[in-house]
Amino acid sequence: MAKVYVKTKIMPESPDVDLGKIETEVKKIVEKDGSKYHTSEIVPIAFGLKALEFIFMRDESKGDTEPMEKEFAKIAGVQSVDVIDVRRAFG
Repeated sequence: MAKVYVKTKIMPESPDVDLGKIETEVKKIVEKDGSKYHTSEIVPIAFGLKALEFIFMRDESKGDTEPMEKEFAKIAGVQSVDVIDVRRAFG
């Protein structure tokens, strides 16, 4: 079965939220799912607010990412979770 790369954006509740702690929790959730955490980036949004964008790879056979998105949303300090890109990996 093919692999898919999933790019996700997490918006914190405020500029004071520690995105490093959120990233640590995200990695745990991704690994618990049996997926592989790939890369992450902290992206400036506006007025000092930054978002965490990260990519993880998972088997296409696992279906949609909604259960993981719900787990990400439960992390303390997270305001919203959006999947912003999904691509099938070849090779």
